[in-house]
Amino acid sequence: MVSEKKKESVLAGFKAFLMRGNVVDLAVAVVIGAAFTNIVNSIVKGIIGPLVGAIGTKNLDVYKSCIKNPCGVDAQGQATGVEILWGSVLNATLTFVITAAVVYFLMVLPMAKYLAKVEARRKAKEGVQETIELTELQVLKEIRDTLVAQRGAPGDAPAGSAGPAGPRNGF
Repeated sequence: MVSEKKKESVLAGFKAFLMRGNVVDLAVAVVIGAAFTNIVNSIVKGIIGPLVGAIGTKNLDVYKSCIKNPCGVDAQGQATGVEILWGSVLNATLTFVITAAVVYFLMVLPMAKYLAKVEARRKAKEGVQETIELTELQVLKEIRDTLVAQRGAPGDAPAGSAGPAGPRNGF
């Protein structure tokens, strides 16, 4: 009985997790990110790579340094020496920087500007609502003051009128 109840609560928790909406947003982001990676890789290989490679080879992946000589391939086809493949690191770094720049300038920055506009509209609307409430409060205070003035305050009643203390004849 306990394990059946635990299974239900685990499944209910999983269902609540899926229905939060964040999972769907995350899935969409992963799919778009995967497609976007192909575009960025094409830009790096087709434009950035050749520009950087204009001083040497066009493929950044072939840039390397040897730290233990001799570097190369022996007669049996085995690699000799120790190579640092800094061209691959440069290629990956450029890909990352370009991806981050495009995501920031094409997605994050416009979304931040949009959210700022929405927030400004919300604050302006709240300001108008506050002004309306303050104006209503001012009007109500003026009405109260006018009614009090018309009715006359206890010490302000004209001679001969009946106030809370009775007629005032000067006695």
